[in-house]
Amino acid sequence: MATVHHWTGLEARALRLALRLSVRAFAQHLGVGVRTISKWEKLLATTEPRQDTQAILDTALARSDIAVHRRFETFLSEAGRHGQCSGRRITSSGPRAWEYETWTDDLDRTVVALSRQNFTFADNLLNRWLTRFDPAELDDKGRYLAARSTALMGDLQRDQGAVLGPLSAQHSYAGARSLFTQLDIPRRIAQLDLSLAVVAEMSGKLEIAARHYETLAVDDRLSRRDRARAQLWVGTALSKGGNNGYAARVMLAATREFEELAEPDDWSVAHQKLALAHRGVGDISQALHFIDIARSTGTADSPMQQVRLDTAHGHILLSDPATRDDGLHVLDDAAKLAAKFGLSHQFRSIEGIRMTSEGASGPRR
Repeated sequence: MATVHHWTGLEARALRLALRLSVRAFAQHLGVGVRTISKWEKLLATTEPRQDTQAILDTALARSDIAVHRRFETFLSEAGRHGQCSGRRITSSGPRAWEYETWTDDLDRTVVALSRQNFTFADNLLNRWLTRFDPAELDDKGRYLAARSTALMGDLQRDQGAVLGPLSAQHSYAGARSLFTQLDIPRRIAQLDLSLAVVAEMSGKLEIAARHYETLAVDDRLSRRDRARAQLWVGTALSKGGNNGYAARVMLAATREFEELAEPDDWSVAHQKLALAHRGVGDISQALHFIDIARSTGTADSPMQQVRLDTAHGHILLSDPATRDDGLHVLDDAAKLAAKFGLSHQFRSIEGIRMTSEGASGPRR
């Protein structure tokens, strides 16, 4: 929003035009005489309203909506180009109105870039706004966009494997959560709590993550889909901790929920998780059954999902001596794809699986 430091007839005329008022209507709007408005219109930047009238103009501008501010700034910009304005008398305390629209568009583009693991482009889109404005100086709409940008930065850092530290997903998620708390948006706060639980799981704090997931799985602030995802991730954390039997039952319940919600991608991912849980209890037949469902129904159009699917498939194949070599080849392809797109966390997971396999069966020949 624009702030005028010192009004002249030029800024007053720009405000009248932005409000789309006649000279007479503008005079009534401000509570001043028509002659005063006519003087401003004639002399423009060479005349200055009295101090008490300056305050009236401040109030009129402050009470105007975003569309009026947009037109006001446009008229002044045009006046500057035509030499009618000798110096800059206004500043914007945050983005101009039309910049909010561009910022929103860039966030949509960021979501697409992250889905394709185009991290460099996503980082550029986010930082052009995060480094430009201080959230404390923005209005509520600006802080909302800053909070969304910070949360997406956390997603980017998480996908790149930067989980803990000052430049990490945990730090970004905490910052975004703080902004959404200031704005009092419970759903977004709960979503950040869910993201922070994922960070706990990725950093090896499996019991803590499982407890957080269990709480969020029944949290009314979240959508039904997000609650089902939290329930699925309870099983994921438990499975990583070795409690595969109970994990499989929890995951199966989440799978049914995704089916009721008609969420095919989540349903497919749930089968992938179920496959790994059954591998954990040694039921390779069921593990292969569920991974085949995941591979035949899932959309692996993003490198991240392809790597996750191939990693799960390779891990299961490694569990049977008869398919061990096939499993290693699948993991090799997954590792190459993970390295190509900078998926550090997934790459480290693949290396861990291969090292464990070599420890159990001897080095690969």
